[in-house]
Order: sequence, then C-alpha cells, then structure tokens
Amino acid sequence: MHTIRTITAAAGIATLLTLTACGTVDNRPSNTTQTTYPTASNQYAQYGVVESMQMVRQESSSGIGAGTIVGAVVGGVLGNQVGKGSGNTAATVLGAAGGAYAGHQVEKNNRGQAADAVQLVVRMNDGSRVTVTQDAAGDVRVGDRVVVANGTARRY
Repeated sequence: MHTIRTITAAAGIATLLTLTACGTVDNRPSNTTQTTYPTASNQYAQYGVVESMQMVRQESSSGIGAGTIVGAVVGGVLGNQVGKGSGNTAATVLGAAGGAYAGHQVEKNNRGQAADAVQLVVRMNDGSRVTVTQDAAGDVRVGDRVVVANGTARRY
C-alpha cells in the first residue's frame, strides 16, 4: 500500500511537470513594442528611415527543461525517504518542489547568458515611430531606408 501511494505521488508530480513544460514564454524585452504584420501578404509593409539602433539583452528561454524534471524526480525520491504517513507525502511533495527549483537553477546557469538583439527605432513615412527588436541588424544602419514587415526591418 505504501509503495502504491509513493508511485502515485511520483506519477502525479511527473505529470504536473510535464504539462507545465508545454507552456510558452514570451522572450521579448518588456520595455519595447514590436510591431508585427500579417504574413499572408506584403500589403501591410511600411517604409521608413532608421533613427536609432541599440543593442539590448533578450532573456533566454526560461521554460521547464530536463534539469527541472530530473531535479523534481530526485527530490521526490529523497523526500519520500523521510517520515511516515501524511508526513511522508508532504516530504515527497516538498522534496520534488525543492528538487525542481534546484534543477531549474542549475540548468539556467549552464544554459549561458542572454542573447543580444538589436532594437531599431524607425520613423515611418507617415510620421509615426515604430520600435522593432530583432535578432540581427544585418546590413541596416542609422539613416538607412527600410521596409518594416512581419516584425523585422530590412533595407530596400
């Protein structure tokens, strides 16, 4: 009976972590606005001139990875070794949560630093300004005429 309860708790935690890993994370910096356009046609492309460029840091994905799952399983198994009855269940859950947190931190530290991106401020032909954040500037420089389409700016 004790083994069945332990297996059930471990399966529940594994299911919860697996479903949590399916979530998505928006990785754009919070202080920028990125204009995106429908990809079906180019009729919504806008033209303008690059007013400024700056390098910005984009946080790397913070989704749940293998480190979190392994940490949760190891923590749950270690927590299960403590106590009896309902104390054992609480220790298993706390061990799984602590292990998941520790595994996530280790994975995040091993993953590396945030990626660089380029933030462009473009003065559009209609006088408005659009801020576009993209992975690489390519051959775009301040003063270049660009077309902004599908959330990216490129020279024309």
